[in-house]
Amino acid sequence: MNHLIVYAHPFEDSFNHAILEMVVNTLQNNGDNVVVVRDLYQMDFKSVLDQEDFNSLRKKIIPEDIKKEQLYIKDADVITLIYPLWWAGMPAILKGYIDRVFSYGFAYQYNQEGIVEGLLGNKKGLMITTHGTPKLYYNASGMTTALRHTTDTGIYEFCGMKIGEHLFFGGVPTSDEMTRNEILEKVKIAFVR
Repeated sequence: MNHLIVYAHPFEDSFNHAILEMVVNTLQNNGDNVVVVRDLYQMDFKSVLDQEDFNSLRKKIIPEDIKKEQLYIKDADVITLIYPLWWAGMPAILKGYIDRVFSYGFAYQYNQEGIVEGLLGNKKGLMITTHGTPKLYYNASGMTTALRHTTDTGIYEFCGMKIGEHLFFGGVPTSDEMTRNEILEKVKIAFVR
């Protein structure tokens, strides 16, 4: 199975990076064929869908950096996003990746009746989201449900993908080592076949 991991955290010593390492190690121990990690900050990925991109995409001329990422997506059976939650949303660099790479004609299109057709129906999508706010607060306030709608439904399902796990881990900055080890074990279990 071919896995693409799109990772969005600026610090190599972050807990998100420990999660990334756990996912990669687990997949490799499973014997999966390909595990590709696209570290958006390390790549300095252009995160703004600008007028030049729009004009090119409308003419079906795919900018090289977008084309490269679309090839990774095309080759993947499973796409996993790993990111922290900032101000109730994904980091701008990851949002920009979605804006630019999951483009019209590649990830989705409208049919003659104006109905959306997802073009990534042969793929499965997973997500791991960390946040500083305690998980109980996010669950009680409805934020977790809202986030599932905007990401799982609004991105993956919209593009025709099968939605897999979306793991939310709250209170990360104040968590102790035992809690972090428990989180990493949950991540491992989610990726073991």
